[in-house]
Amino acid sequence: MAIYALGHQVPDIHPDAYVHPDAVVIGSVRIGARSSIWPSAVVRGDDGEVIIGEDCSIQDGAILHTTVVWPTTLANMVTVGHLAHLEGCNVADKALIGSGSIVLHNAQIGEEAVVGAGAFVGNRKVVPPLAMALGVPATIKENAVQPGHFDLGVQSYVDRAVRYKSELRRLPDHG
Repeated sequence: MAIYALGHQVPDIHPDAYVHPDAVVIGSVRIGARSSIWPSAVVRGDDGEVIIGEDCSIQDGAILHTTVVWPTTLANMVTVGHLAHLEGCNVADKALIGSGSIVLHNAQIGEEAVVGAGAFVGNRKVVPPLAMALGVPATIKENAVQPGHFDLGVQSYVDRAVRYKSELRRLPDHG
């Protein structure tokens, strides 16, 4: 596992969280219980804090960074899809950030909202609860998500992390 302190900035990772051996966690990062950080994901809290709540999944290749002014904060049960980039934003409970999307400085993603795959949510943009943000730049479709729509997906990543924690093993090189 590539977990690094940066001077006095030391990650705080709950013992029930899972960080894949090929993920990178640096500096002022808090990771809550049952959350998971997957291969090639980078969570870098150098200028400020990155706070990840409980039962979140930060999927393969995602990048979470922060700014001096705005921390990056994920509440509970947040899903961050593959190759997404979040920086200096706030994401509420049960939101889904789609694969390849970008969410930037002081953007606010509401409870159970969706940022669609490949969408761009720029500075100070607000995505209300149960809304979808789609496209580049993102346009908002309000009341487009059914409450609880992603609960099974969230649970599948919590369960997957438990399995990986107990069963993943590196095989010898076959060269």
